[in-house]
Amino acid sequence: MKLIAPAESPLFQLGENGPVSTDRQFLERSAFRFAQSDFYKIDITETEPIKGNFSNVARERLSGTVLGPTNRHDYQRRLRNLYEQRFSRRMSFPEFERKIEIVSDPEIVEKWKEEARKVTTFSTVREDPPQTFSSANEAEKHFEKHYLSGLVRTISEVTIDGPASRHMHDRVLDRVIEKEWSIQSKSPSPMMQELAGRFREAGVHVFRHRKGMLFVSSIFPRPLTDQQTAVSSQVRTIVDAISASPRIGRKELADKLIVDLSGEEADRAKLALASDLIWLISAGHVIEFNDGSLDLPRIKVKPKEGADSSVVAAVSAAEKGDGADAEVPENAATQQLPAEKENERAAAEAADKEARVEAGAPSAEELPASAEKSEDVVAATLSAAEPDKQVLGTSTSTTEETEIGGS
Repeated sequence: MKLIAPAESPLFQLGENGPVSTDRQFLERSAFRFAQSDFYKIDITETEPIKGNFSNVARERLSGTVLGPTNRHDYQRRLRNLYEQRFSRRMSFPEFERKIEIVSDPEIVEKWKEEARKVTTFSTVREDPPQTFSSANEAEKHFEKHYLSGLVRTISEVTIDGPASRHMHDRVLDRVIEKEWSIQSKSPSPMMQELAGRFREAGVHVFRHRKGMLFVSSIFPRPLTDQQTAVSSQVRTIVDAISASPRIGRKELADKLIVDLSGEEADRAKLALASDLIWLISAGHVIEFNDGSLDLPRIKVKPKEGADSSVVAAVSAAEKGDGADAEVPENAATQQLPAEKENERAAAEAADKEARVEAGAPSAEELPASAEKSEDVVAATLSAAEPDKQVLGTSTSTTEETEIGGS
């Protein structure tokens, strides 16, 4: 998925491949949490089991973090560290203290004992000799002093893979992407247009086959007709057999065409059949699907000329007249019944839409007004003053192997 922002409301990214946000301050505040593994080696060791009997422990209600007994020597340090890391920007310290509760559940007490045995240290990986910090709070202060400056960069567009786009840290971008995913799930036509264009650029063709399914192939399907190509009787026999049994397999085709032969004669017939099939497939006259089945490209039926349908309709009306002297109107060749006109118009629109899809362009009714100015992206608008109303242009693309959709 590609995100594009206008110049007046740029995007911000942490490092070259880090999280993306519309709020620079949010990235700066969360930079240590997102990038600590790139700058520090984190080691977790276990100390001796904690001795003593503890009947209750303190727990922070919002996050569920167990801080330990209130009379333990490191309680105040753990309390202050939790506040600095997660709540200092949301509330004052006295307000935070009111969120602490005392619990006497034996299971929670034992859980705290196990967690208290673990000691986490942070060692720098870009300094020689490395520095080691005994708490995340100390490591974060070192990070802000030495690494944060220049780490957040301004960008105008960014491409994000599918899984990452579903776990955005920025709420504005998360809402925009979720909305786009919902639209694509309901009507994937824009995604299909994007895929068709990308496939066409790579020399891969998109075409419709039975039941309107869309397929991709490196060979463009070309129906074999007598007027276009003169072929041998053996090739014509193969085409007729596939036409009579659509989605037939190679083995079934050989069994159907090679009968009453044995020995070297049967081997020569199989080689000749394989050679003819290779030519038919490479020329696009036969489609070989990923499951090994064979079929012929479908032939588009063009709408009948208006004059012919008008004459037929007029003659039919004359034949149903009451008298023998019923006459065909002089302008029968130029008249059409409303139903005939509507059918022809619908057929023409359907053919045009199919042609545009296979060519990688959106159909006429799906082409937005802004698409006339840009075929690649949707115009993006971000308002720093009204973050809840921000809209970001997105361009979605995915890739599948052979069968990419249906209608």
